Order: sequence, then structure tokens, then C-alpha cells
Amino acid sequence: MPSESLLSTTTLTIRDAQPGDAPALAELKLATFRETFLEGFQVPYPPRDLAIFEEESYSLARVSAELADPTHHTFVAERDGRLMAYVHIGPCKLPHPDVAPGDRELYQIYLRREAQGGGLGRALLDRALAFMEHFGVPIWIGVWEGNDRARAFYDAYGFTVVGGYKFKVGAWFDDELILRRDPA
Repeated sequence: MPSESLLSTTTLTIRDAQPGDAPALAELKLATFRETFLEGFQVPYPPRDLAIFEEESYSLARVSAELADPTHHTFVAERDGRLMAYVHIGPCKLPHPDVAPGDRELYQIYLRREAQGGGLGRALLDRALAFMEHFGVPIWIGVWEGNDRARAFYDAYGFTVVGGYKFKVGAWFDDELILRRDPA
């Protein structure tokens, strides 16, 4: 069942991630990546490439380093002590010629499947955008080209496709779109 009941009948809190969240956040990041790309989109990543990517991206050491980095920020959504979703933002590192120093990027926004469909994604994106808009610079996002749902979601927030690139997963490459939203 969609998570309408999840959001309306339980206590759900969106808050800043803390260093002590690193183990649970690493688990959440790995689980939601797998739910999205392996189970949902069924991308046939070669096992060795997948293992390399998951270690580089979702290990406890990596997540701890991101939480300790003052240029990065993560918001988490928690229900009854369990992390359900997150959004991770920081300096833009996308390979686009118009990226300027100080530009911001939404690196990841993921929800557990059971938390989808009830407005939590919008609430997290609203929180992240409010945080990043204070910088007064463009906000960038890389989106897998096959994720039509995400593209429509970002389009509704005024993001436009401005380019593309190859996103490395081990030795495998996904085709990604680069989206940008200019400051108001």
C-alpha cells in the first residue's frame, strides 16, 4: 500500500544527520540504491563492478567522511527510530562546462520503497532546496536517463536538462542526464 498511512499515522521526523547516524545511514543508502537500481530498474551491473561501487559509495567509512565534511549536508527522515529516507547535498562536482565554484548539487535523494508515494520525497527536496537556495547559485542534479519518474519530479521543481555524462559504477557506465535549476 502507498505510504499515505505511513506519513499520517506515525511520527516521522526530518532532521539533520549526525555523525552517530553513520551506520544506519550507510545501511539506508545501500538498501535504497539496491531497491531502486537492482530491484526496480533491474540494471544488470556486473557483480564485480557493483561491489566496487557499493564499497566506494556506501561504506561506513565513506558515509562517516561525508557526515564530517562541512561542505556536505544530509537530511534524514526517521520514523520510530528507523531511517526511512535521506537527501545528500554539497558542492557541485558534475562534469558540465557551466558549473562554477560555489554551485550546489543534490547528490542523492532516496526513500525506502515502503516510504514512497506519501509526500516524503517532496518534503525532503523542499528542505534541501531551502537550504541550498541561500547560496544564490545554480543547483545541479545528475539523474539516470532511464528514471522517468525522477525526471518528472525534478521538472516540477523547475529543473531542466542541460547535458549528460557517463556515471561510473566500477568499470560499468550509466548514461546520466545533468539537470539545473537557476536561482530565483
